[in-house]
Formats: sequence, C-alpha cells, structure tokens
Amino acid sequence: MPVKSSLRTTVSIATLICAFGALVLVTPAYAGKPVGSGKGAESEQTGGADETGIHSAVRIEYTGSVAPNGGSGNVTSTDVNWSPPPCWYAPYLGAKDFKKEMSAKIKDAASAPGMTGTPGAAIGQTRAHYEDGFGWADHPGYEDYNVAKDGEGMFWAGVENPDEPDILKRSSCTELPFWVDNGEAPPPRYERAITPEILAALAYQHMKLPGTEVTLAPAQTTKVNLPTWAWLDKTDFHEIRATASINVPGFALSATTTAKPMTLKLEPGTPDAETYPASGECGFDEDGSIGEPYAKGKADQTPPCGIRYLRSSGDGTFDLQATITWDIAWTGTGGTGGDLPDGTFENAQAVTVQEIQSINR
Repeated sequence: MPVKSSLRTTVSIATLICAFGALVLVTPAYAGKPVGSGKGAESEQTGGADETGIHSAVRIEYTGSVAPNGGSGNVTSTDVNWSPPPCWYAPYLGAKDFKKEMSAKIKDAASAPGMTGTPGAAIGQTRAHYEDGFGWADHPGYEDYNVAKDGEGMFWAGVENPDEPDILKRSSCTELPFWVDNGEAPPPRYERAITPEILAALAYQHMKLPGTEVTLAPAQTTKVNLPTWAWLDKTDFHEIRATASINVPGFALSATTTAKPMTLKLEPGTPDAETYPASGECGFDEDGSIGEPYAKGKADQTPPCGIRYLRSSGDGTFDLQATITWDIAWTGTGGTGGDLPDGTFENAQAVTVQEIQSINR
C-alpha cells in the first residue's frame, strides 16, 4: 500500500493510536453481540470497556464446568508469578462491517468539541490509514477499508480481559485494528494474538471447582485428644473440564483445560492440634476418594486423614481449612497442549472441640 509521506512526517503512530482511542472515548462502547453481516464473533462473554480506549467487541464461548454467566471461577494458581492474559487480539469484523463501524466513529470524533490541531490531524490520519493506504513499514495501510477483500479475511482488534486489572489492559493491547486473511496467522509482531494457549488460560480462569467441605467423624463437635476422622467421597471429586473457544468465518480455535485433584491439605485453625499425616496433606486414592470413612470398631485406630485437637475451642469454634490442590493441563487446536500451574480451592468449616467430662467416685 502507498505511504503518504507528507502525512507521515506530521503525526507519529503513537499519536495515531491515541487518536484511535479517542474514537472509542467519544462514542459508546462496541456491543458484544452479532454485528453487521454476522461476521463478528458471538458467544457468552465479551471483554472491553470504553474508558480504556481499547477497541473490542469479540467474545469467547465458555462451556463445561465454568462459573455462572462466564464469570471468573474459584480456582487460584499456586504460581504467584502466573496470571491470565490481560488482553489479546482476535477477529473482530469483516471489511464491509468494519467500514460501516469505523466511518461512523471517525465522523463523530472529527465533529466532537476540541478535535482540532494534532488530535484532529491524527483522526484524519486514522481515516487515511483505512481509506487511502496511509501506513508504515510494519503497519501497512488499507484502500477503502479492504472492502475489495470482504469475505477473504477479517479485521482483528484488541480485546480486554474483564477480570484483570485495568492498568494492564490499558498498556498491553494498543495496536490499531489490523487485517488478517482467512487461514493465515497474524504477523509475529502481534505477540498477544489469540492462541490455544491463551484460550486455555482463560478456561483456567473461569473453571468452577466443587466445594471442599470434608466429612468428619465425630461430625462438627469433637473432643480434646480424640482423633477426628476426615474424608471426601469419591463421587464428589473427579476430572473437571472447561473449554474456551472462538469460531468465526475463516478462523476457529479452542482449548480444553482439565483439572485433576491431587491432595487435600487440612489446617486445623489452631496451633494446638495435630494432623494425620503430620504434613496435613492427604493424597487421593485411585478410586478418587480421599481418607477413609469412620466405621464402628475403628476408635482405637489412627485415621489415614484427620486431626487431633489438643485443647477446647471454649465458647467458640475452630475454623478448619480444607484446601484441594488440582493438577491442571490443557489441550487445544492443532494438537497443542501443555501444563498450567497447579490450582487450589479452599473452604473453611467450623469445628467445635469440647473437653471430655469425667466423674471421680
């Protein structure tokens, strides 16, 4: 595409990107629903907010064991240095729909109060970028919004992760919408272009895990120095799967994240207690159960998973913390896959501990 040298020396690409943010700021946020000819992505959840200046309307569909309404789930990464992506680039609109959307926003922005001088010039260059082929070596321009190639590809745009901090979203996906032909990968410079691995991380973030309330014997109320048996039923714990996918004309990706329970860690809620085993970590058996249910005749046995409290809880209770650690991996489109950080989900339950009363005769 031709480069308009006279314009190129006037405004930097950074200014142009800021001006593009203004196009979003002076108009309503893009709707997370089918648009135009139906070539936009549609699913259960969208990212994006107009106060950040990031152009976004692409949604990802979540299926399987996910939090209600596509919201963030309850799994917590054990790796403090890992977090889901704050944003990504994904297919947005076909050429004709993009022209309709952008033309209206450029027109509204150009007539807004204060859009004179450099901001106004940058908005003019935004028009030139998509209408007249104005561009840079690594940011080629487009003639008439690429309408001649409508149906042969899509414009891609930045999408915010609504569950991540705004400061990361605002600084991570600031590129102008760009064109990608059907079946082609985005240029390497777009490091955050949507991939199966990104989808896997999002499925991880939205995964819903079962609660971890353990069964105790004695139940709720136990005695000082009496071994309290703890266990989880095998029917409550099994592999959990969540899938994130995107499917638009000429482009489809999906990834399934799978969580397998590994250990249950018991924290009695007081230092005046012992756990069985001493580490407090009870492993899952091959059948998916953990610990062993108490049965008559086992009073003198040491529980494979349990607690012995060494003092009374008085008029209150101890908060027994039960935390399940899950081994998490993923598989995705094209035979991709790998491991994700282990995840945890914890639950607290109140335990009353009483002194054993005795009578001397």
